[in-house]
Amino acid sequence: MIKTNYNGSLEEPIITRQFVEHLAEMMERDEKLVYLDADLMFAWVMDDLLERFPERMIHCGIAECNMVSVAAGMSAAGLKPLIHSFAVFISRRVFDQIYLSGAYGRNSMNIIGSQPGYTQGYNGGTHMAFEDIAMMRTVPNACVFDMVDGVQFNNLIGQTKDMDGIYYYRTALQDNISIYEKGSDFKIGKGNILREGTDATVIACGRLVANALKAAELLLSEGISIRVVDMFTIKPLDEELVIDSAEKTGVIVTAENHSVYGGLGSAVAETLAEQCPVPVCRMGMKDRFGEVGPESYLEQAFGLTAEDVARTVREALKKKSD
Repeated sequence: MIKTNYNGSLEEPIITRQFVEHLAEMMERDEKLVYLDADLMFAWVMDDLLERFPERMIHCGIAECNMVSVAAGMSAAGLKPLIHSFAVFISRRVFDQIYLSGAYGRNSMNIIGSQPGYTQGYNGGTHMAFEDIAMMRTVPNACVFDMVDGVQFNNLIGQTKDMDGIYYYRTALQDNISIYEKGSDFKIGKGNILREGTDATVIACGRLVANALKAAELLLSEGISIRVVDMFTIKPLDEELVIDSAEKTGVIVTAENHSVYGGLGSAVAETLAEQCPVPVCRMGMKDRFGEVGPESYLEQAFGLTAEDVARTVREALKKKSD
C-alpha cells in the first residue's frame, strides 16, 4: 500500500542519506550482501560503511566492465551484489557484460544507475544517459525501474536484493521532490495512480512524475482533469493500468527523462497499438545529445518542464476530439 505526501517540497533527508542508512541495515542483517562501486562512493558519503563492512564494500575504480564481471562471479558464488555508477557508465559502457556475464549467465545483481538524463547537469552531454532504459529493456527477464524519491528506491531495492535476476535502477542523487510517505510499499510491475482525472492521462516516471503532478494543478485551473500515473516499473510494464487509463480518458501523454525512442513512451505506445489504440503523445529527449547547464535550464531546453507537460496535454486533447 502506498501513501503520498506530495506538496511540491523536496524530500528530507535526501535520497543519498536515506539509501546509505538503509544499506547499512541490509548489510547488518545479510552477510551475503556486497556493495561494489566505480569510484563514486563519495557521491553517497559512505565513509561509515567502509569502516563497518570493509570486506563487503568494494571500490572497483573507474573500471565498470570489470566491476560487472566481478559482480557476476560473486553472484555465481552465492553472494548478492549491488553495484553502482553513473547511469551512462553502468548501462552503455558495460552492456555486453550485463547481458552475457549477468543475464545470460543466470547471475543476479542489482544495478544502480545514478544521475540519468539531464540530472547530470554540468557534466554535460558525455555523461547524460538518455538511452539506458531502451538498452536495459532488451535484456531478457530484466526489470527496469525509474525512481521518484528515496522512499520508493529503498522499498524496492529491499525487495529485489533477495530476488534472482537483473534489476536496473535509475535514480537522481539529490533534490528529489517528495512523493511518497515513509512506509509505502510498492509492487513490481504495478504503476501507481497519484491523481485521478477524466480528460487525459499522463503516464510519467522518475524526474517527470513531479512535473506531471504540477501540470495537473495548472490544467485544473483551466477546467482540464488529468489522471497522473507513476509508472516506476517500465519493465515489466503495468499493461492493465495503461489500457484502463486509455479506456477511461481516451488519450495518453507519456513523460520521461529519457529518449522518446525505446523508453517509457515506446513501451506504452507498443501496448496500446496492440491492445487499445488511442492517441499517444510522447515527451522525452527528441533525437539529440545532452548539453552542459543547470537542471532548470536543461528541463526548459529539452521541453520537459511542468508547463511543457501541460502544453502537451492540451495538444493531445485536440487529437482526442478529431
